[in-house]
Parts: sequence; structure tokens; C-alpha cells
Amino acid sequence: MSNLYVISGSSGVGKGTVIKEFLSQNPQFKLSVSCTTRSKREGEKEGVNYFFLSEKEFKNCVNNNEFLEWAEFSGNFYGTKRDFVQQSLKNGENLILEIDTKGALNVKRIMPEAILIFIAPPSLEELESRLRGRHTETEEAIQKRLASIKAEIENSKHYDYVIVNDTVENAVNCLKNIINSKS
Repeated sequence: MSNLYVISGSSGVGKGTVIKEFLSQNPQFKLSVSCTTRSKREGEKEGVNYFFLSEKEFKNCVNNNEFLEWAEFSGNFYGTKRDFVQQSLKNGENLILEIDTKGALNVKRIMPEAILIFIAPPSLEELESRLRGRHTETEEAIQKRLASIKAEIENSKHYDYVIVNDTVENAVNCLKNIINSKS
């Protein structure tokens, strides 16, 4: 039986790294492909990294209730098509969906069988240190992210599982254990 695993975590927590490592060890799992209105970046491929839509196409999908979840970030829209997820599961594929907590809770509302997993930092201090260590954002942007992290942690109380990412290896092992218990 195939399952939908929805994985969320605060910016800087390392969820992308954990998912990438898990997928490299478990090629039978598939990462869901989201839709976006942002421009394609160099090296990105249609249907692999994203499904690239115009804003008009995206809004038509919203109006036709085609998304399990969608959101706007930095002036661009992102969303997960219901048909893509349902077809993948119907094809027997175990699917991992990496989205924010608000979107994840919406997916759970529509598909209660979805398994929600939150990747948490060892501490808020450690997460702040990771964000600052990137040297990619202004102080204002970091403060904004830190404020949103508190809401995400609050939302994580509605998740099925929480994994503390103290090390990537430990987090991947926890993820494997959760998924093995559901297989």
C-alpha cells in the first residue's frame, strides 16, 4: 500500500537535507512535484523540479479547486495538485510532500490518511545560529523567519510525528523508522 508523507519544518532546520539523504537511500520513494508561478531557474526541468504555470493558469487551478494546498511566497504562488498526488498513490508510489505547516494541515483535512512529520530544530538558539550562519539574509528577514517559526512549532502539535534534527544521520534514521512502521 502506498502512503503520502507530508514533511514540514522551519527554514534552516535541514528538512531538505534530511529528505534528500532519505531519498538517496530509498529510491522507491518519490518526491512530489509542486506547481509554481516563479520563473524557471537555470538547470531546473519542467515536471522534475516544478510544474511552471503562468499566474492566470495557477489562479484557474485555484478556482477549479485543483490544489490540495497552495500559498503565496515572495510574490509567487506555489501549490500541490490533487490529481498529481492521487495518481502517484494510485500507481503504488510512496510520495513525500515537502510543504509548510499551514499547507500540511490543509492536506490532512482533505486527505486524513496523510502522515504528517515535522522536522524540528534541537533548539530555537541552534536554529537561529543556522539561519545566521547562512549569511544570505538581512537581520530583518531573520527576525521575520524567527517569528514565523513559533507559529510553525505551534502547528506541529497537530502532526503525527516530530523528529528533532540534531544530526542528519539521526533524523534520517528516525524518518526511516516512522516510514517502516507505516509500511
